Amino acid sequence: MFNNHQSYTNEHSVTSHLHRAEKQAAQTQQSPHRTPAERYNTNHKLVMNENITPHPQRLIQPQADSPRILIVGAGVIGLVTAWALLDKGYKVTVLSKGWANVGQNHGDRLTSQIAGALWEFPPAVCGSHIDAVSLEYSKHWCMTAYWAWKQIADDAGLSREAGVRMTQSNFFFPQRLSDENDKCQKLLNKMMEIAGSGVEGFRHAGAKLAEERGVNPKYEGGIVDGYELSVPVIDTDLAMHWLTNLVLSKGATMTTRTIEKDLLLVEQDLRNEFHADAIVNATGLHGGALSGDDSCSPLRGALLRVVNDGTTFPKVNAALSISADVSEDNEIIFIVPRTDNILLIGGIAQDNQWDLDLTLDTPVVQRMRQRANEFLPGLKNAKLDPAYPLAQGLRPARSKNVRVERELRRSEGAESSSRIVHCYGHGGSGWSLSFGCAADVIDLLDEAIEGKEPEPMNYRI
Repeated sequence: MFNNHQSYTNEHSVTSHLHRAEKQAAQTQQSPHRTPAERYNTNHKLVMNENITPHPQRLIQPQADSPRILIVGAGVIGLVTAWALLDKGYKVTVLSKGWANVGQNHGDRLTSQIAGALWEFPPAVCGSHIDAVSLEYSKHWCMTAYWAWKQIADDAGLSREAGVRMTQSNFFFPQRLSDENDKCQKLLNKMMEIAGSGVEGFRHAGAKLAEERGVNPKYEGGIVDGYELSVPVIDTDLAMHWLTNLVLSKGATMTTRTIEKDLLLVEQDLRNEFHADAIVNATGLHGGALSGDDSCSPLRGALLRVVNDGTTFPKVNAALSISADVSEDNEIIFIVPRTDNILLIGGIAQDNQWDLDLTLDTPVVQRMRQRANEFLPGLKNAKLDPAYPLAQGLRPARSKNVRVERELRRSEGAESSSRIVHCYGHGGSGWSLSFGCAADVIDLLDEAIEGKEPEPMNYRI
């Protein structure tokens, strides 16, 4: 439909930046001095169909002396980590207080099922990264995940089973990215990194992107810039069901239990009970409570689900977004085709809100719908999904952003370092970072089992 290799802009400076990014990307293999964006797209530790496979058979069968890992948490982070470990020949036990639910009781869904699950290059639309170290890591993690999910999406059979497909993701801006101010410079830098990262379908279209996508060109004073790229989008109910079955088929043991104490205090008891050589903390929002980390809190989100079959408004086939750091009121536009006939409309990002008590009549939900209607006028006629009109959940946010790190504390009287590896605080980016984080978790587990001393995240970047 579009020529993805052509760049459209009225701003000569942006065009020049893009030409440089394309040239840099072409020189990635030749130059030892690579840009950050080029680094994020190379040397992936997890590559689909090479050292991880989406098929039930393991790549490497466990031996009698193969390490056993206890993973606490069964969201996308825990399950993808389990998958990667199983294909590496580890024995795996997954312990969780709950499992993916695809029944009629929508309130029992895991956070991973409620997520919008549209791949994003960080920072995500629901908020900015504060911690520079975590942001650097996240740019690498997301590219590893991009290619893993894309490999699944490109296989017609797997795409249907796992609920993963590729879509065009469009970002709109009420200011030109070439404007000379700090906000626009950050947004321009992000676009340049995306352009040079190797993602497919990138196109900087400027103001004309709004017209092409049916967006109100006068929204927030006028949409004057925009770009698009091809990204994975995931039907989370299907994907979580598929991931759970995949991990089981590869030989994982699954146990239902709730752990409320700091893992360091019960580490040895858990390792003894489950014959585990190490433990992974992948408990999402509860990751901080299980690690003595008080920097974790919920970021409440909600999504409206409307019927997207083309009968009451033109069918939306691409994702449309305005991020929180772009909008004048710090609110989000997030419109994503979830399935062939369901469209997600968001979004909300409310700090430190623990209650899941939003309704269709809650003012913040009504404002969310009104923003979407103003942004994409056809949505005024959209009908809510009668079976499941409103999804809400608590993103596992952390003030220091994502933590993928060994336990740095040592139990009182312990002669050796802890063998706990933490992987939590992903906010709204769990699906986007999953495979990249899993790869680093495996490295940290190997170090822990080998008896190496732990290092803080910022020492390893």
